[in-house]
Amino acid sequence: MAGGKEGKEPKQPRLPDLRSRLRSELGRIDEQLGGLLDAMERLQGLLNAVVAISREVELNAVLYRIVTTAMDLVGTRYGALGVVDESGERLGQFIAAGLSEQQRADLSGVGLPLGLGVLGYLIRHPEPLRIDDISAHPASVGFPPGHPHLRTLLGVAIIVRGEIYGDLYLSERLDGQPFDVNDENILVALASAAGIAIDNVRLFERVRAGSEQFQRLLLPTLPDLRPFTAAAIYRPAAEPSRLGGDWYDAMLLPDNVVAVVIGDVVGHDLEAAAAMAATRNMLRALLFEQRNPPGAVLSQLDRTLHAITDNPVTTTSLARIEPDGPAWRLHWSSAGHVPPLLITPERRAEFLFAEPGLPLGVDTEQPRPDHTRPLLPDTTVVFFTDGLVEHPEHPIDESLKELADLAIAHADLPLEDFVQALADHHPSDGHDDMAILAVRTPHS
Repeated sequence: MAGGKEGKEPKQPRLPDLRSRLRSELGRIDEQLGGLLDAMERLQGLLNAVVAISREVELNAVLYRIVTTAMDLVGTRYGALGVVDESGERLGQFIAAGLSEQQRADLSGVGLPLGLGVLGYLIRHPEPLRIDDISAHPASVGFPPGHPHLRTLLGVAIIVRGEIYGDLYLSERLDGQPFDVNDENILVALASAAGIAIDNVRLFERVRAGSEQFQRLLLPTLPDLRPFTAAAIYRPAAEPSRLGGDWYDAMLLPDNVVAVVIGDVVGHDLEAAAAMAATRNMLRALLFEQRNPPGAVLSQLDRTLHAITDNPVTTTSLARIEPDGPAWRLHWSSAGHVPPLLITPERRAEFLFAEPGLPLGVDTEQPRPDHTRPLLPDTTVVFFTDGLVEHPEHPIDESLKELADLAIAHADLPLEDFVQALADHHPSDGHDDMAILAVRTPHS
């Protein structure tokens, strides 16, 4: 065709160019996948952290866990959590992590941070704060002597029920880089979960305090048992709202006899607490009216409870400490209860294993055996409930040995301090409430 042009084929890219572009695109996809994987790992870490924090039931443990979790998630050398005081303008509590022993020693003479400088700035302006150079910030007032020099800071507020509870701080990323928006997002999310965890623990502590107060109102104040000394302590279960059926009692009887009882009603509720109070009061009446051996008294108690109440199963030990010439004699009977622990004047420990008999509320026709043991002057007998020694991961024999070692280690203490030490360092896991009653015979 005159004057016409034939169409030209489009120019195809050369093979090396295609390979270059493909490598570039694959590199970009790989980078995106790596970023997505990092984000997923951070998210999973955050979820794991929230679960771990929510398991804590002590406030100080929760606060420290929040700090260390934040450090792990973001990857920092230092972390801290400041709790504002009642005025809302200063710090009333400060939990720090990451300091070496030497750094803590260097700061031992420095008081609690009050919330001035950059820390105070975050209290007054509770928006997330990222600082690349602390010393250049307008609110910076420097560091106290002995404090490690910090360059970077990431801080977010912790809100509990709409009020600022405190601030969570991180400093010095392990890779030396400044904090970025991803770090900020992680810390903001953690602070939100921390606020819920703190509120739950504070509610838990109020409930536990109320339960403990109610339980203590049901327990007696030990009377003057001279010439004996006696001390008792009660500790509630670690879980909230778990009223217990543990109780103790002691009283002077005629003929210079001291009666001692420890018991545990099955269950953790108001019914168990009420049954405990009824059983204790009924036993008191039987002890004052009769001078029978402990086994006979427990049999009468079991028959009476069976006849007039629907009380649950109860374990108990009832003992009389009676004059025996110049010394004393322990006369006791057990209704399925853990054995008493005897500490000799030479500070040797021995559990008084003997036929225990059935718990109350099982079979009123079964006989209840009595047992006796001479007691020298300055002998301590420890009665306790199983909450002191039960641990799901340890055999009972192991826990009893640990209790015996603990008792020997503190046997020289005054009796009030002695039972306190047993309750503070007990071998159990704390899932159950515990009661301890110790009686010490007079010196010769």
